[in-house]
Amino acid sequence: MTVTNFPAGISSYGIPVMGGGGGLPATKGTYYFVDYGSGSDSNNGTDIDEPLKTINQAYTLATSNADDVIVLMGNSTHVLTEMLTVSKNRVHFWGMDGSGGGRRYGQNAKVSLGVTTAATDLGTVLCTGVRCSFHNIKFINNNTVAQGIYCFLDGGEYTFMSNCEIYKSTDLDVTGAAELVANGDSSHYLNCYIGSTANALSGAIIRPCVLVTGGTAATGKKARDVTFEGCIFARKCGNAANNLVYGANATDVERLMYFKDCLFYNSLLAAADPDVGIEFGAAQTEGSVILKGCASVSITALSDTTGVFSADPASDAAGGESTQMA
Repeated sequence: MTVTNFPAGISSYGIPVMGGGGGLPATKGTYYFVDYGSGSDSNNGTDIDEPLKTINQAYTLATSNADDVIVLMGNSTHVLTEMLTVSKNRVHFWGMDGSGGGRRYGQNAKVSLGVTTAATDLGTVLCTGVRCSFHNIKFINNNTVAQGIYCFLDGGEYTFMSNCEIYKSTDLDVTGAAELVANGDSSHYLNCYIGSTANALSGAIIRPCVLVTGGTAATGKKARDVTFEGCIFARKCGNAANNLVYGANATDVERLMYFKDCLFYNSLLAAADPDVGIEFGAAQTEGSVILKGCASVSITALSDTTGVFSADPASDAAGGESTQMA
């Protein structure tokens, strides 16, 4: 006896729906297929054989609150000419990946912002919508414009990211630059890889993987009830003053920021070990940062800020520094 009426599964255009990590989500909305290599924005994009070329066009066609899904083919990088602002609600971005989904890095579907001149291009993506999601995508920012010092800015509500890599290859000597700006309300980041061990930071700067400073993504936005689960924060530090997660203010975290089963990793090839992995400019007064099941490598102390707690039993004052395996 089968549990459902669909023993062979459900597919759309030959692609599994709800078929594991790589299957498309079931929806009453519209699927828009995007193929930067061979698509055309004169197509309607609803047929996988007649895809759109650009994410911008797919997003223009998507309807807010309809659970539309923008499906990104992985045969070439999806190039943006300006920051993609996702302000519509319940729009979902899904990268097609031959692995079946589940990678933390090296995803087939890549979204990249190149060099621009607009001061408004703060990063590759700015999300301010409600219940939007991003899956199986590598986000890249190669921009050199002075204001473009981030990759993904989350100022949305209930944003969900799974199996995404967030990478900023430039501004390695710029204080305040970061891969991810975490100003979301009730955001959840699952199995994501944030940062890089390939590119070394330069100087005694604060250039974290995750910037929590309130109001960075948009005025009034701050981290509220944010969860990082199974994520890797990666860095190649050049100075002990570098860190991996940073917020400047006492009120940057409201209610809760939860790190579960995460790894804070500074490359063994780095020129220096950071003094602190998770650092705030002041003790947190509106919320708590909780770590459970986390580990750090080549970091002197995971945190020394009041308001950051380890939920692991018998952890040391450094918040659970990992030990070298024999």
